[in-house]
Amino acid sequence: MARYVGPVCRLCRRAGMKLFLKGERCLTPRCAVERRHRPPGVHLPRRRRVSDYGLQLREKQKAKQVYGIFERQFRRYFQEALRRPGITGQYLLQLLEMRLDNVVFRLGFADSRAQARQFVNHGHMQVNGRRVDISSYRVRPGETISWSDRSHNREVFKIRVVEVSKRLVPQWLSVDAAEMTGEIMSWPDPSDIDASFDTRLIVEYYSR
Repeated sequence: MARYVGPVCRLCRRAGMKLFLKGERCLTPRCAVERRHRPPGVHLPRRRRVSDYGLQLREKQKAKQVYGIFERQFRRYFQEALRRPGITGQYLLQLLEMRLDNVVFRLGFADSRAQARQFVNHGHMQVNGRRVDISSYRVRPGETISWSDRSHNREVFKIRVVEVSKRLVPQWLSVDAAEMTGEIMSWPDPSDIDASFDTRLIVEYYSR
């Protein structure tokens, strides 16, 4: 299956906003969005007005890029959210947030979701003491996220021990910086999620 392997800063420039795909770099003046405000590619003197479909497509693409997932998987999340009672967009956002790689990132165990996905795929993370190497694994309230024992001697673990105490953790998560463990306290509230995309437009896109 194909995966985008180009410079991720181009995705931020195309979206016209920071998607925080490069971790700490996005918070520095070296961020591509700060240095180059225009989108990548050849620019015409006048840009056409974006249609409603174009706006909906752009929001859907931003959500996929933020969480690093493909169209087929993203559509499955939407179909599941659509079957649930309540507001579809909010439940879609909750499903995306409950991915293991996203939770590892939110806990401060990684600088970006891409790095968190790599940690999970390489077997560094455990859920309730059991190693899980599937980044799309859906965590549930009450579960505990921790590092595997063999990872404690790695240099990357020592770096994260220093960095994790500097990160702010959402209210639906709890982290023990001393033990390097995190717990899922509840389902995330949409008001606690700093989403850079509009789920309403995504619902409109798939409801055409």
